[in-house]
Amino acid sequence: MSSPIPVTILSGFLGAGKTTLLRYLLKAEHGLKIAVIENEFSDAGIDTQLLGDEPVQVMTLANGCVCCTIHTDLTKALYLLLERLDSGEIAFDRLVIECTGLADPAPVAQTFFIDEELRERYLLDGIITLVDAAHADVHLSQTIAQAQIGFADRLLVSKRDLVDDATFAALSERLTRINRRAPIRVVEHGKIDLAELLGVRGFNLNADLGGGLSLRPVQPATSIDRISSVVLRTDKPLDIDSLSAFMNELLEDHGTQLLRYKGVLSIAGEDRRLVFQGVLKLYGFDWDTEWAEGETRESVMVFIADDLPEAKIREGFAQLGAFDFLASRK
Repeated sequence: MSSPIPVTILSGFLGAGKTTLLRYLLKAEHGLKIAVIENEFSDAGIDTQLLGDEPVQVMTLANGCVCCTIHTDLTKALYLLLERLDSGEIAFDRLVIECTGLADPAPVAQTFFIDEELRERYLLDGIITLVDAAHADVHLSQTIAQAQIGFADRLLVSKRDLVDDATFAALSERLTRINRRAPIRVVEHGKIDLAELLGVRGFNLNADLGGGLSLRPVQPATSIDRISSVVLRTDKPLDIDSLSAFMNELLEDHGTQLLRYKGVLSIAGEDRRLVFQGVLKLYGFDWDTEWAEGETRESVMVFIADDLPEAKIREGFAQLGAFDFLASRK
């Protein structure tokens, strides 16, 4: 069987620039065979003539990209694309899914973990969230907009030219408080280096915590965001049984609040790194490479949550080791 098709989920509040970015993806001469699933409820269609009465419409564009407009559930659209791919009707080797502006990206992400056949054919690569710099304060008053940022592996700020440096710096600080692991990039009129969108490997079980992970304390928040993040570090080896017991308890009590979480851990008596990560209650772990001789063995974990159970995380991990907490404060 061929390699799984990498999938990128594109999220962002209404008017943040998802459609502009999709137009760029679908029209640019980048030489990539990208399929895009566009939901009809997006704030503006890529191409209105693609909308019709069929539950799923698929069109191959001049540059070899494939546009799929859906009027039905995502799972059916994913299977239809596979059928047409397998039959030779269409060709693509990457998939981008646009979430609607008011949509929670979690159910879309979970689709690729829950359905066994889809899990074999598709590989979730990353969640990209666009943020409108000019209207961020208004958008971020909505919890769903904060959640879209919390789920992200990359944050793309649009309309940067419409705000001054101080406003952009304040926004960047706020985005970092919400999501400590997502790099922040500026996108100009939908154009950006595709390396920032594709090949993110945000859901791979590896020791990369994220290129934008902030290990520095951030200033106390001046606004109240329900979504926030905490980073934990310790150089004390962890007992795997105690760690497992606490993580199970944390997920049982707060799994629906934990939007994204990941850790690279030093386990007592083990020469390899232990990597874990999850989305809500979906959680996985694996052994990674060995620690190099002379390398500092340090455990680093990041949790991004809705109404972050910081006190419980502090208490639980304090019992596991001498952790240094770098938290977003409300």
